[in-house]
Amino acid sequence: RDLVTVVLTNNYRSTQPILAAANAVIGEAAERFTKNLWTERTSSLLPQIVSVRDENDQARFIADAVLEGRERGMALKDQAVLFRTSHHSGPVEVELTRRNIPFRKFGGLKFLDSAHVKDLLALLRLAENPRDRVAGFRVLQLLPGLGPTSAGRVLDVLDRTGSLATVPAPPRSGEDWHGFVVALENLRAKRSGWPAEMEAARLWYQPHLDRIHEDASARQADLVQLEQIAAGYPSRTRFLTELTLDPPDATSDHAGPPHRDEDYLILSTIHSAKGQEWKSVFVLNAVDGCIPSDLATGTGREIDEERRLFYVAMTRARDELRIMTPLRFYVH
Repeated sequence: RDLVTVVLTNNYRSTQPILAAANAVIGEAAERFTKNLWTERTSSLLPQIVSVRDENDQARFIADAVLEGRERGMALKDQAVLFRTSHHSGPVEVELTRRNIPFRKFGGLKFLDSAHVKDLLALLRLAENPRDRVAGFRVLQLLPGLGPTSAGRVLDVLDRTGSLATVPAPPRSGEDWHGFVVALENLRAKRSGWPAEMEAARLWYQPHLDRIHEDASARQADLVQLEQIAAGYPSRTRFLTELTLDPPDATSDHAGPPHRDEDYLILSTIHSAKGQEWKSVFVLNAVDGCIPSDLATGTGREIDEERRLFYVAMTRARDELRIMTPLRFYVH
């Protein structure tokens, strides 16, 4: 018997304007099945390319649009933010946290739940309040030779005096102790000013990051991104207050499954979004280097795969599609 190929072209998810845009994208692929999706779902609402100044403006635009959608009766669960790589969502996560907009992330750890981000924020919190024992325990145990018992003794003295100058150097801490004392006292005195304090904290943490984590270079990029986010706040106090962080050891992994009636925005990598659909979709960072990823453009086949991923992201949208294009990036 002859084999018969049946091409499925009727799409029941997206509106025709969204499909037209997606078909144009995949139509440029060198290798593909010859088919154009169509649908009976007509709409006058076109997909949008939204130009914003930078990643912080992108985050603010999305938060505003998500809340506006909710005001129109669209549940948060019916809206999704998609991105090529997990760390692209960092500024959006910070903005959502600041505005108390609940979200769940699929495909990578939440930005603010990452150990290295928590470490750096714990140092800032300790500088802001030397009697913050939760932050103190986390920061002190970054130093070689300091365990929970030694950290507890140091924090007991800090509780009484509010200054590290009166704390004798722990026996096995070596030169790391002196560097820590100088860094914390400089941060407490706000000698650098904000947001330069964030850079000073990051530079102190860098050797410990290199020692603790094998993938230190990738984590370093997150900390530089956090530094850029911090520059959007007028002071350290405001930055720490508006993030409303959970205690450092409480992560989303320890929480139980969400209740059926809970509402939350979806954040997802494009890979994790395959097979899913939402009424409204935002695609982050549709610029060279992000989509397509600069790590996956070495060959024509890799570029075609990036094109297919972008096509997947676009066709997750049922009614509304916004493709975000920041015009400026901070490059380190």
